[in-house]
Amino acid sequence: MSKHDDPYCLRSRLSWRLLSLQAAILVALIAVVLAGLCASGFVLAERDEDRVIDVVQRAIARDEQGGLMLRQTPELKQLRGETPDLWFQVRDKQGHSLSEGVVPAEFAAIGGNLDQISQARLGWQLFEDDPRKPAARLKRVDTDAGNVQIITATQGRLTGTKALFMTSLAFLGIALPGLLLMGTATFIATPMIVQRAFRGLDTTADEARRIDIHQRGARLSVAQIPLEVVPLVTAINDALARLDQGYARHKRFVADAAHELRTPIAILNTRLESLPSSPDKTRLLEDSARLATLAEQLLDIQRLDRCGHPFTRVDLVAIAQSAAADLAPLAIAAGYELALDAPATPVETIGDAAALERALTNLVQNAIQHGPRHGTIGIRVSKPACIEVTDEGPGIPADQREMIFEPFYRLAPLDRGAGLGLNMVREIVLLHGGHVTVTDGPNGGTCFRMTLAPARQS
Repeated sequence: MSKHDDPYCLRSRLSWRLLSLQAAILVALIAVVLAGLCASGFVLAERDEDRVIDVVQRAIARDEQGGLMLRQTPELKQLRGETPDLWFQVRDKQGHSLSEGVVPAEFAAIGGNLDQISQARLGWQLFEDDPRKPAARLKRVDTDAGNVQIITATQGRLTGTKALFMTSLAFLGIALPGLLLMGTATFIATPMIVQRAFRGLDTTADEARRIDIHQRGARLSVAQIPLEVVPLVTAINDALARLDQGYARHKRFVADAAHELRTPIAILNTRLESLPSSPDKTRLLEDSARLATLAEQLLDIQRLDRCGHPFTRVDLVAIAQSAAADLAPLAIAAGYELALDAPATPVETIGDAAALERALTNLVQNAIQHGPRHGTIGIRVSKPACIEVTDEGPGIPADQREMIFEPFYRLAPLDRGAGLGLNMVREIVLLHGGHVTVTDGPNGGTCFRMTLAPARQS
């Protein structure tokens, strides 16, 4: 699986993508606004009202008499060439002053009255004064001649470096706080929105977890889930419907085949019983019994879904006695002794008596078929609700004790068994809420233990 195919957190990915989109939109909006203002000439212009002050600040010096003078710097020369209407006035605290250009009368004598002001912008009242009058800029700066006051209404050309700096400063001052605010809101709100939008999926997921092989006709609910997810849930429901149809066809085929096999097997048993006693007759009867068992096991697959609903109280001692009575002739004919160890009082569980008897029968038949044809096969019932079947055969390797419960699994490739008996045992026990385990027998061989839930005492 590639990195892009790995599962991802929708909340996190959506939050980051929304933040990226917001940042892109905000930057684009600021760029559009700046471009529009620059194109219209409103508010923003390619002129810098502090340009004259900056150039004059670097050009001011003292003459031999201590007065103020201007050095002919390249910047000052360039400024004079760019602005034919250039004017400014410079004053220090000692009363020295110098000026250039035509200083408007309203600003000529204002400097002395503002010696204590570090900077100011002197404008005009809107709608009452001539809007063509430029606003004056007053600023006190440190120069080579000391601290001086410069006043001017002339605006110089805005340099590229300063324009970039001012644009960056505007972006940091306006866009960055907005982006941080939107990002915080996005990372808080997005998980809440996603969680609320997908709340219905949690219910759907719980429904999916409860679906098992014994629950046909189950479908996932499409209520309270986003419309974008409905096609996926609908596709899953369609797949479940197809599986149900296929499973039903499979069950019908197995049931029909099992029923068709029972008649010829019964006829075969009748004919074998009429033969004179011999070792071959015994072998043939065992083979016929295996065929009958296989047919019954196939039918058991169909019976599992119809296992007594609701369950009733079942006496495991009675089940063990019935199974031992039915299987004793077959066990003795195969060379075994069949021993039953059960308490005199009932050992009860809640379940289906027929299904539990089939499970016990499968375990005993498995011991007869795979045993050494001598020794004892034991059935033991114990409290609180446990049935054990032991044999004195070769045993089952520890690494295969889980696999033997899989359908059609055989310990030996040439084993004549169908590999369904133990699978049926596990399914029946699981249906009753119990579990089946395999351990070594007390006298060698194997011990199968079915542990069920005990019935509550009334």
